[in-house]
Amino acid sequence: MKPNLPFQIRKRQLCSLVFFGILILIFQFSFSIYRKKQVYKTPDIQFVSEIEPEMILSEFNPNDIDEKQWKNLGFSEKQIRTILKYKEIVGGNFKSKEQFKKCYAVSEEKYEQLKNYILLPENNSDIKNNQFSFKSFEKKKLNIKGKFNPDSYSQKDWENLGFSEKQAAAILKYKSYLGGSFISREKLKECFMISDEQFVQMSPYLILQDKTPENLANRFEKKKETTKINHYFDPNELNAEQWQVLGFSEKQANVIVNYRERNLKGSFKSLEDLQKCFVISEEKFEEMKPWIRLSVIEKSKEEKPVIVEKTDFSRINLNEINFKQLREFGFTEKDSAGILAFRKKLGGFINKNQLLETYEIDRALGEKLVYITKLDNSSVAKYSLTEAPEDWLKTHPYFRYSADRIIYYRNTYPDDKKIWKWLKLKPEYEEKMRLYTK
Repeated sequence: MKPNLPFQIRKRQLCSLVFFGILILIFQFSFSIYRKKQVYKTPDIQFVSEIEPEMILSEFNPNDIDEKQWKNLGFSEKQIRTILKYKEIVGGNFKSKEQFKKCYAVSEEKYEQLKNYILLPENNSDIKNNQFSFKSFEKKKLNIKGKFNPDSYSQKDWENLGFSEKQAAAILKYKSYLGGSFISREKLKECFMISDEQFVQMSPYLILQDKTPENLANRFEKKKETTKINHYFDPNELNAEQWQVLGFSEKQANVIVNYRERNLKGSFKSLEDLQKCFVISEEKFEEMKPWIRLSVIEKSKEEKPVIVEKTDFSRINLNEINFKQLREFGFTEKDSAGILAFRKKLGGFINKNQLLETYEIDRALGEKLVYITKLDNSSVAKYSLTEAPEDWLKTHPYFRYSADRIIYYRNTYPDDKKIWKWLKLKPEYEEKMRLYTK
């Protein structure tokens, strides 16, 4: 009897299904055991902060450096103003690192970064106990083997002379800004990487002319003109800039203004008050005396009351308004000083609304002053991009961020139209810069 074929086929199919089912169960069981044995570690994620360019640090005395050098050390303009004001409060000079550290504009991290380069004793007790000697801070002598032309020196040559790799690179960069040559000893001395002591050491060995030729001097800076006093002035109305016009240095001018505002409470009451200011020599006082016109009338023997007239601000030139007048208008000391500082950096206002750009001033009061006063901008300096002095470009609020590129482009191709095109500035920035260009 023949077997039943359909039955046999179904039997094989059933056996196959059972077999594959068992295989699947075995696989699932094996995989679950495998997973239990696996150990998963949480990935170690590290956030990398943006790398800031390393500063080139060298030894310095915080009593001898200017605002530009403070900025090179990494301080903001606001921090610099605070440090300079603190220095005045402690007597005009930092006596020790400990005293410098107490300035609240200097953070712990910043102090730790700078402390090994500061040419000051650790604390005041070191000076009193004669434990401090400036000999320990004497700079290393440069390795000068004979006469040399700095124009021909390479990066390695400057390093062999005694400068660090970064300092040598900065010196060569400065040379390229000058057009590929230091030109004269006068220009080499202006390199901020070369200290006065180092320049003195190099000077006898330099193969360079002493002075910058007149045809090149105009390319770098505007000559200062010294003029004798030939006009009447009121010492109570002058700001620091106007005292400089009379022949005083910037430091002397600031001392005179501080003496008037702090010691004399805002005004010289007599010629004798002015004469007592220690930065005004007898000769200078005699030169000024015939031209002085004091606004504050001295009390007579009968003790008649002093009449002080209020300022007519509709007749005031915004480019000549002084600290005392700004205070009279209602600005705080901070706002008044800020307005004058911003105007000085600009070299003068071209339009009235620039006053409102002053950092954090009372805007409503500023708008009122702008509306009332007049503006004469005829004496504000303007330059072409190819002729503008480097210092002016690097310190002017509108140009400083593009200064390096302007200097590089004009050395390559001295054409204003090309430079403007290559700068590729935002329209609002270019509009501001063109206010001060010819």
